[in-house]
Formats: sequence, C-alpha cells, structure tokens
Amino acid sequence: MNDEMRKRYSKQILIPEIGEKGQEKLLNSSVLIAGCGALGSVIANSIVRAGIGRVRIIDRDFIELDNLPRQVLFDEEDIKKGLPKAIAAAEKLRLINSGIRIEPFVADLTSENIEELIRDVDIVLDGTDNFETRFLINNACVKHGKPWVYGGVVSTNGMSAVIIPGETPCLQCYIGGIPAPGTTPTCDTVGVLGTIVNIIASVEVTEALKILTGNMESLLRKLVYIDPWNGQWKLYDISKGKRCRVCDDREFEFLEKGKESRLAGLCGQNAVQISPISKDTVSFPGLAERLSAAGEVSYNDYMLRFRIDKYELTVFPDGRTIVRGTTDPAAAKTVYSKYIGT
Repeated sequence: MNDEMRKRYSKQILIPEIGEKGQEKLLNSSVLIAGCGALGSVIANSIVRAGIGRVRIIDRDFIELDNLPRQVLFDEEDIKKGLPKAIAAAEKLRLINSGIRIEPFVADLTSENIEELIRDVDIVLDGTDNFETRFLINNACVKHGKPWVYGGVVSTNGMSAVIIPGETPCLQCYIGGIPAPGTTPTCDTVGVLGTIVNIIASVEVTEALKILTGNMESLLRKLVYIDPWNGQWKLYDISKGKRCRVCDDREFEFLEKGKESRLAGLCGQNAVQISPISKDTVSFPGLAERLSAAGEVSYNDYMLRFRIDKYELTVFPDGRTIVRGTTDPAAAKTVYSKYIGT
C-alpha cells in the first residue's frame, strides 16, 4: 500500500483483526455480487468502500422509482437516463473509490455464464431475489470450491449464512429443495423494509471480510435471522442431515444447460422476464422502427422500451425481455409473442 491508501483505509487498518496485512489482502481480493437491487447495491457500496480490489457485478434489471427507498446507489437521474442497475452502480462506485476495478455485466445469471463469472473471484455475495438463482450459485460454488454468502430479505425480516464448500453444509443441505410457487412470501405480497436490507447486507459483507482477511475462526457458521421491527435477533445451528446430492454426491443439476426457467417473475415489480432460446443480438433500430406504429418506443445502447396499453416491454441486447403489467407468465408470453416474436 502507498501512503494515500493507508490514509484512506486508516480506520479499518486500526482494527486488530484486519491491520495492514488484512487490508493488503482485501486490495488483492475479488468478489462477484450476484444481483444489484436492494441487497446487492448496499453490498457493492460497502465492499468498494472497504477496498476490495476487484468487484464484479451482474444484474439483469434497470432502475425504477420504487427502487429508490432501498437501493442506495441509485437516484432519480439514473431513472431519467434509463440506465441498467449494473451500469449505474459501476458509475457511482467508481466515484466512491477510483482505485477499485469495477466490472459490470448487464445480464441474467444462468448456467451458461455462472462458471466463467466465478472462475477468477475469491467469493460470491448473494443479492438475488429468488431461490432458483441461489441454488444455481450454490451448485457452481460447491463445484469450484468457492465460498459464498447467502442473504435474503422480505417484509421486516432477513437471514444470511456462509457456505464454505468442504467445511459447512451447502444451501441445499438445509433448505432441501426450491419452495413450491406461492408457498413463500414475496416483495409483491408483503413488501420489504429498507432498514432490514441494510442490516442483512452488512452481515453478508462482514462475513466476506472475515474470509478475505483470513479470519476464518471468527465466522458465525450459523444461520442469522433478524427482524428489527419485532426485535428478533437469532442464530440457528446449521447441521448437515441426510446425504446431500450437491456437496456429497456432486450432482449439479442447476448447472445443466437449459434446465433453468425461461419465464421468471420479478420480485415486487408486477412483471415477468422472458429469456429466449436464441442468443442472437437484437437490432434496436430495426425493432424500434417496426414497433413505432403500434406504441411508444425509446431506446439507448443498453435497452429498448416499448409501451402498449397497460404493458411496458423492456428488451435487452440478448433478446431477454421484461414484460411489466402482469405477473401471469402466460399473459406475458402472449404479449411478447405478439410484439417481439416467438
């Protein structure tokens, strides 16, 4: 570290558990943040300020007005610009710490890209909003021996746990399988409190800092449950029960190509995402010209927006489309097929 770095991180270096050697480890570390919404934006903000040397962010979505109460990196100007979350986050983070390498990816996290994305990072932090993606992360991290930190929030509560392949139970060990549709609360049905987002994100980042600085003996190694509104702060033992298909038998079904859903509801957004099989790049000028006769169209380098009746379609360069105005996958597919194509 040079003198400027020592001055920037001086208060963190004073912590005995970190010190100058720990800070040097952080500066030489790399992180993948999966999702840059509520949890992900707070995680990214804290990680960059802590001096993690390389931060990779992947998020499929763009910024809307109802994101601003929880997603700390974004503001109204970002909405006016029509920026994707990953791009807007990268711009803000570079202003916070110009010495950190920020790598934004505007894409969905899938079986086709996750192994490459985690290949050269030291840890993965969970900022996602669905269990299918978390099970995908779990499969990839167990397969490649990468530690990751699970986190989730809904209503006034949240939880987090550290998964270290070969040392702790994996996510599938203690959850079992993906909860059936409609059996768990979502942002749509019960909302989410902004302060619990900050708390759980801080827990995730703290555990990551312990791992990256080599303080493994300080890891909680328990499931953390917090509900600040109702004054509940609990630690649950995570014990490995029956034989696990992932970490014992090394069956990574979520990494099998084409196994993930092609239709996915988006938390709290009255929207469905459609991911086409085709990987051809969309021509925004051509599509805009074709759609302009039917409704309102606008686009930039990152996305095209099309409004018709009660629906708004956001098309990304890879053909992935978010259909807003419905939570019904069948209705979303009908709208998509009618205006974008099959």
